[in-house]
Amino acid sequence: MPEGKGKPKAERTTRTSATKLTKPGGAAQPAEPAARLIDQRIRELGGWRGETLARVRALILEADPEMTEQWKWNNPVWSCRGIVCTGEAYKQVVKLTFPRGASLPDPSRLFNSSLEGKTRRAIDLREGEAVDAAAFRALVRAAAAANGPAAKAARPAAGAAKPVKLLSGGNPQIAKADGDTPVQAYIAAMPGWKSDLGKRLDGLIVKAVPGVCKAVKWNSPLYGIEGRGWFLGLHCFTKYVKVAFFRGASLKPVPPGASKDANTRYLDIREDDELDEAQFAAWVKQAAALPGWVP
Repeated sequence: MPEGKGKPKAERTTRTSATKLTKPGGAAQPAEPAARLIDQRIRELGGWRGETLARVRALILEADPEMTEQWKWNNPVWSCRGIVCTGEAYKQVVKLTFPRGASLPDPSRLFNSSLEGKTRRAIDLREGEAVDAAAFRALVRAAAAANGPAAKAARPAAGAAKPVKLLSGGNPQIAKADGDTPVQAYIAAMPGWKSDLGKRLDGLIVKAVPGVCKAVKWNSPLYGIEGRGWFLGLHCFTKYVKVAFFRGASLKPVPPGASKDANTRYLDIREDDELDEAQFAAWVKQAAALPGWVP
């Protein structure tokens, strides 16, 4: 974890829901956080299907800050004042079904399946296909809006989430939690240019390691492999974002920033720095293949 940061004093509830329905590939189980079940589905799929599901999941969560992840019918479900869409993986396609899709504007013609239905529409994504990110986010926002108006900011509902507090250096204070949801909350709260950088780094990591495990601990997003620990962490400072490779001393070439820990190396990224995406992705893949850091 980044130096000089202690554990959070308290935890908050994240925007995710649990279910007692079937876990991926198994029988009925006690309730688990939906984000964790979706993470598990992505890992089990692997390959292009896992990468595709992880990518569209990130776009859905980016589209609306009120989006909630659920696990229903043995599949991921994203809701915002009602169901927005579901995600299903088949041998040849990853299918995203919008229950009210027939009534939604689709100028980019993303819908290519279930076109004969009176209410539903779907998007089938095959290997090698990529969805138009901007058009897809717009479609998700339209689906959320069709479910009803958002709560007015001047009169928030009881128990509504408070604005994220920024700690020293502008680092967002996010409650300790597993899954993609708290990581996206952290990224959204990163101040100024750092939020765009956070989205860019998160996307590169997911692309390099489909099904990567995520969590926020000690107010830092962590990325790892299930059962093998964490290989990378992010942390905001006043003038830069610090990327920590917990086994960075074993990477080739070694990342430039030294650490008090002989194993850890840092990459500090400032606003005007050019990010070498190919080198970053190579480091991420190498780091994910090594034994990770276990707190």
